[in-house]
Amino acid sequence: HITPEKFYVEACDEGTDDVLAIDRVSTEVTLTVKKDVPPSAVTRPIFGILGTIRLVAGTYLIVITKKKKVGEIFNHAIWKATDFDILSYKKTMLHLTDIQLQDNKVFLSMLSHVLSVDGFYFSTTYDLTHTLQRLANTSPEFQEMSLLER
Repeated sequence: HITPEKFYVEACDEGTDDVLAIDRVSTEVTLTVKKDVPPSAVTRPIFGILGTIRLVAGTYLIVITKKKKVGEIFNHAIWKATDFDILSYKKTMLHLTDIQLQDNKVFLSMLSHVLSVDGFYFSTTYDLTHTLQRLANTSPEFQEMSLLER
C-alpha cells in the first residue's frame, strides 16, 4: 500500500495482521497492523522487498513485482524474481538541479539494467543463504531461528 507519507507492506500469511510501515520522510521502519493502513492508500501486489538504495534524488525502495517458480528443495518452493519496481521515497524531484536529475536518471537506468540480469532467487520458507552442508552442521537453536533472525 502506498500513501504520500508511507509505504505499507502487508504480510500475506494466513492469520497474520502484521504490516511493515516505512516512513517516506524519515525512512523509519516500524511494525503496525492492517487497520492502520489508510483506506486512501494505493494498493498493489508485490512478492517481496529486495532492499533500498540511496541515489542522488534520495532513497528508493526496490520491490519484486513478478516471480516464477523454478524448483523445490525439500518441499520448499524456490522462486526467481523476474521483475522489479523502483519506488522513490520522495514525492517530487523539484529539489534537484538539471545535472542532478540527469545523474539520477542515469543511475536509475543502471540499476534497472542490473535488475534485468538473471540471478535473483528467493524462498520464503527455506534458507538459501547457507549450503545444505552448513545447515546440517548448525545447532538446533540456529535451526529454530526464523529466516530473518539468521
